[in-house]
Amino acid sequence: MDLENTKAQMRKGILEYCILSVLSRSSCYASDIIKELKEAKVIVVEGTLYPLLTRQKNAGLLSYRWEESQQGPPRKYYELTKEGREYLADLDNSWNELVESVNMIRTR
Repeated sequence: MDLENTKAQMRKGILEYCILSVLSRSSCYASDIIKELKEAKVIVVEGTLYPLLTRQKNAGLLSYRWEESQQGPPRKYYELTKEGREYLADLDNSWNELVESVNMIRTR
C-alpha cells in the first residue's frame, strides 16, 4: 500500500472541517486559510480550496465580503454564518466521538 496516498486521503477527509475551524476564529482571506492549513501540514492548494469554499458558501455555511486592498484588487473575506457555526459544533462533536473510537481501537 502507498502510505503517502493513505495520508493524503485522511487529510482530504478532514479538510472541510479544518476550513470551518479556521474561520471560526475570524474572517479570513483565502490565502490566509491556505497559509494556516499548510502550517498545520494539512496541505492544500488554491485549486483545492476555492471549490470547497464555494460548496460551503452554497450550503449556507459561509458568507463573504469584499475589502479593498492596498496591494492590488479587492479581497474576498470569508466568515461563518450562524448555520456554519451550528454545523461546526456538530462536526466538533462528531470529531470527538471519532477520536475516542479510534483511540479505543488502538489501545485494545
